[in-house]
Amino acid sequence: MSTRTRLIEAAADLIAASPGEDVALRQICERVGVKMPTLYHFFGSKQGLLDAVVAHGFDLYISQKEAHESSGDPIQDIREGWDAHVAFGLQNPGFYTLMYGSIHPGDTTAAEARPSVILFEIMRRAEAEERLTVPADQAAAHILVTNIGVTLRQIIYARPDPVLSAAVREGAIAAITGVSMQPETATCRQSAHSLMEYSAAHPDVLGHAETALLNSWLQRLAESGHDRPSRR
Repeated sequence: MSTRTRLIEAAADLIAASPGEDVALRQICERVGVKMPTLYHFFGSKQGLLDAVVAHGFDLYISQKEAHESSGDPIQDIREGWDAHVAFGLQNPGFYTLMYGSIHPGDTTAAEARPSVILFEIMRRAEAEERLTVPADQAAAHILVTNIGVTLRQIIYARPDPVLSAAVREGAIAAITGVSMQPETATCRQSAHSLMEYSAAHPDVLGHAETALLNSWLQRLAESGHDRPSRR
């Protein structure tokens, strides 16, 4: 591992260990075993180091997202992306608190924009399938802000809260899809998609293999329907 990367990771670790507190550059250097001039050689200033920590954090996050294969269903991809986002924050609190907890009004870096681009592309797929009740950009913003809020809360309390995360996730998805769970008012596609989304959110009910099989059948039924889902 390069000295630059070691400095970045040491800074992230110290920030995670003392959230909300100022971390001295000398502490970072001592942890890596280098002198202050070495740190300034790589980053120029403390802010330069913090910016590098943020960029490195987004690099790690994006690499994990790109390694994950799509399920083929945009709503399920949103669900899986939500869980992966929370998991990344809990596994990398030092990076995450800088990535999303330290903000400068009006300043959106290219690194920060990358996750939004990925999420927006998923929302465009959902919009093309007429799965959304709001525009794709609004749906993406709705999911991202709630996802960040849930993750930061768990970092603040220093413990996972999967029940809260799942509840907020499903509420956010319901808010942007507007899918009715009432069979008498739902169209064929709405009913199939509702069941797919419910079964995917509760795989323990049927079991993972059975849930995958059910969703495969429901997807075929949804694709065979000729009616279009109504909007509330």
